[in-house]
Amino acid sequence: MKLTNSSTTLKTIFLSILLAISSWFSSCKESEVMEQTPVQQTEKDLLVSAEKLTTIPAAGLKEIAASNGRSELAALIKYDVDVYRLIYLTQYNGQEIQASGLMVVPLNMTAPAPILSAHHGTTFDQKYAPSNFQVTSLTGFEPFGAAGYLTLVPDFIGYGVSKQILHPYYDAKHSGTAVVDMIKASKSFFQKNSINASDQLFLAGYSEGGYVTLATQKEIEEHPEHGLTVTASGAGAGGYDLENMLGMVLSGKPYEYPANLAFILQAYNKTYNWNRPLTDFFQEPYATRIQELIDGTRTSSSINSALAKEPAKLFNPTFLTALRGDGEQALKAALKRNSLSSWVPKSPTRLYHGTADIMVPYVNSEVTFNAMKAANAPNLKFIPVPGGGHGSSLEPMIRDLIPWMESLRNL
Repeated sequence: MKLTNSSTTLKTIFLSILLAISSWFSSCKESEVMEQTPVQQTEKDLLVSAEKLTTIPAAGLKEIAASNGRSELAALIKYDVDVYRLIYLTQYNGQEIQASGLMVVPLNMTAPAPILSAHHGTTFDQKYAPSNFQVTSLTGFEPFGAAGYLTLVPDFIGYGVSKQILHPYYDAKHSGTAVVDMIKASKSFFQKNSINASDQLFLAGYSEGGYVTLATQKEIEEHPEHGLTVTASGAGAGGYDLENMLGMVLSGKPYEYPANLAFILQAYNKTYNWNRPLTDFFQEPYATRIQELIDGTRTSSSINSALAKEPAKLFNPTFLTALRGDGEQALKAALKRNSLSSWVPKSPTRLYHGTADIMVPYVNSEVTFNAMKAANAPNLKFIPVPGGGHGSSLEPMIRDLIPWMESLRNL
């Protein structure tokens, strides 16, 4: 296992934290065979390597949090943290691949620390993958490590060391499995390095990260063989009901974020090996542009500005007609399969959404919550953010999420 060190000045760290806070957001082994005794297998060690990137002092995190009005977070910050780039094994379309993410470890804790897996929103530009860590652009999750959480920030498949793969955007199985495998790899690292982790596991994320949060929770709850239990899960503004999102497209109303639509169609086309030409889905010149735009070097705003916002202009008319009728059954089945509104969470779960969100409409979470409650979800709460947009609703979510997590934490 690779372990290297680097350091930064406190002044540089203060600046980087300020920028981040402002935008927060071993192989399978067989046991020895005794005569007449069945062969038993230990779980494969998924940890590949952990590279130490830097140490961040608690004083810096605490001072910056307090100066930015985050008194509730500043009060929790007690520990310096080590930051690592973690590489681990996971699965993509049945093949073993390497994936990556960031790991934040609080130092000198005397009590076992809970694990927090924190999930970022939609990313088009590869440089924003969490494991591409820069002290001038932190993920914003580092303060949770300083508050005593063993904090994991997965890149997701398609970023970091797996950037050669097109990210399986809004695919529930790949989303959940990649996070679960990072949790397992981190637990291996903690054990090997005498880091005392508790059995508590918190999940949190916003936008696509909200979807990934619930997909991970679903993977854990439906597969007890993972050996994990979710203590609590907080998901904000995710597109959980993809069939509902399809209805938005079919309404014909302009959508200000066509990059998201292009991304999900291109991702499904690759992930499920449909391998259809993009002209099946999009009109020209957009079919050609999408191939050029979603190349891992551009921001969402630059992609949105290059695509038509009206569905009738963006999509192939034949494709739209098929969607409105009985056609495109493979796509409709994929959207249904990857929707989470018909799943019933068992662990304590909170959904957050701004009522004025136009990127992922508020009704998406509302419909999901109502369906889950109707199916008797035992510990589910929906917290609307009145007047909140997609960007502005993150802060209210954090203000509720932190004390809720702390109330459930074993101290």
